[in-house]
Amino acid sequence: MGAEMLFSTMILPGAPPGTSSMNSTAEPLTFDIVARIAECAPELRSAERKVAALILDDLTGASRASIGALAEQAQVSVATVTRFAKAVGCRDVRELKLRLAQAAAVGQRFLQTGAPGDAPEHIATRVFDELQTALAHNHQLLRQAPLAEAAAALRGARMIYVFGMGGGSTALADEMRFRLVRLGRPVATYQDGLLQRMVASTVSRDTVLIALSTTGRVPEMVENCKIARSYGATVIALTAPASPLARLANWVIPIVAFETDFIYKPSSSRYAMMLALDVLVTELAVSQGDESRELLRRMKHALDTHRGGGDRQPLGD
Repeated sequence: MGAEMLFSTMILPGAPPGTSSMNSTAEPLTFDIVARIAECAPELRSAERKVAALILDDLTGASRASIGALAEQAQVSVATVTRFAKAVGCRDVRELKLRLAQAAAVGQRFLQTGAPGDAPEHIATRVFDELQTALAHNHQLLRQAPLAEAAAALRGARMIYVFGMGGGSTALADEMRFRLVRLGRPVATYQDGLLQRMVASTVSRDTVLIALSTTGRVPEMVENCKIARSYGATVIALTAPASPLARLANWVIPIVAFETDFIYKPSSSRYAMMLALDVLVTELAVSQGDESRELLRRMKHALDTHRGGGDRQPLGD
């Protein structure tokens, strides 16, 4: 396991300059116990370092083990385990185990060293295979999605707002705006939580809000959509089907993330969301018929007179 590497490379987040982690007091459950253990390890006694290595090798097991079991597995005394808990900033072993359980929820896979087969020549194939898997699963979900109903809501909206937060959803909110503008829809995007809240308070019954969230569990996003709903807006959510965001939406275009233990690449859920976005916008374009065709013709004409090119060049670049 990479416990020794963690000891040497990880730092204690949020510690004041010059403050030893050995003297830290109890903090809210949000502090990162894994980083704290790694930071403290060089200053620990040799017996306490055994406890640290044991914990970092198996966060879940350590969070569930009794103090006696931890001591036995690390081949130290119960008193050593108690001293270790206090040395890393916990009041007692009970708090240490609680923090370990919280860290284990993030995933042991982020602490393990790379597996064989991760050589650069295999990266393209691995990323492509995971992308294909994500798209195949989401394709089946989209076949049952209420696309026609969501497109009808977009077609009849006086104003459309697109909300996205985080890495993929932030970028794809703008992508949704670019696509809707090409179809003549009045649209604006907001990625800042506070601005979203402000905009949500100004909507009316002829407003449609498109919320992009792979997990559907971002508190600000959920709260902002609740505000919009309370003022009569229609919410279309591209999100996980069983999420809090999905439960409050009028129409859900489902997205399911399929994450693996290969943690180094960006999430393939971005492609799943883009697939859902493309399918929804295409449904809208087809439903508008001649209106969409004329708008796209104008755009192609404007682009070709500017850049030149052939009939099959894309709309955009």
